Amino acid sequence: MIKIHLGYEIIYDCLQPTPMILTLNVHHSRVADFIIPDKLVTDPPIPITAYHDTYGNWCSRIVAPQGLLRLTSSSLIKDDGEPDRVMPQARQTPVEALPDNTLLFLLGSRYCETDRLTEAAWQLFDKTPTGWGRVQAICNYVNQHISFGYQHARRTKTAWEAFHERTGVCRDYAHLAIAFCRCMNIPARYCTGYLGDIGIPANPDPMDFAGWFEAYLDGQWYTFDARNNTPRIGRVLIARGRDAADVAISSTFGPNTLMKFMIRTDKANELGCV
Repeated sequence: MIKIHLGYEIIYDCLQPTPMILTLNVHHSRVADFIIPDKLVTDPPIPITAYHDTYGNWCSRIVAPQGLLRLTSSSLIKDDGEPDRVMPQARQTPVEALPDNTLLFLLGSRYCETDRLTEAAWQLFDKTPTGWGRVQAICNYVNQHISFGYQHARRTKTAWEAFHERTGVCRDYAHLAIAFCRCMNIPARYCTGYLGDIGIPANPDPMDFAGWFEAYLDGQWYTFDARNNTPRIGRVLIARGRDAADVAISSTFGPNTLMKFMIRTDKANELGCV
């Protein structure tokens, strides 16, 4: 068992009062693990209301005032300290036997154009073992096909574009792997959350929220990470959806400028401090 410190500082500059939807709270499935809750604090203080969206993610509604708005959170959560589960024996479920609530994650979406990638997917993965082996083959391919670099980040980049440009950030790896899984009749959904450098050498680059995905195999959803392509420790889910469009950290309804964006996720010491 380990303890992980989570936190962020995000500052917006708004030209006028601006409604926002924020998806910043840790997923409700991890609420029981909190030692110090991840409370959203605003400066200046403003009213916050909350709701669960279609996918069960916890979202906050605010109206940002004109000028600077600072959003912060600092929390402490328990984690089992185990790496992501690996289940090579997990089988693929035939489409006709899939539960109704997984079928949405077989379809194309904003960033995962299954119609444009189906032919390539079947050419690449038709001969791979079904089930876990096929999803892992997809992750292996995407991991090698895309070169990582923050300079390649683009909010509008789709799986099709990442496939052809061969560059991107973690969300692009996830989108391409999700699209390939769906093309191969495996339900897959996008995940975003915290993923620190726990159990691996520290990365000197500024930290960001991470993007990965889950594939439905043998009656369960399993975590896969095409960007890192290795089981990791300390993954803390914030939200799930069809793709990144469903789990944006903020959806703003007015002109604004992002002035600061800082994410922290660190293993705490024995006293719970970092």
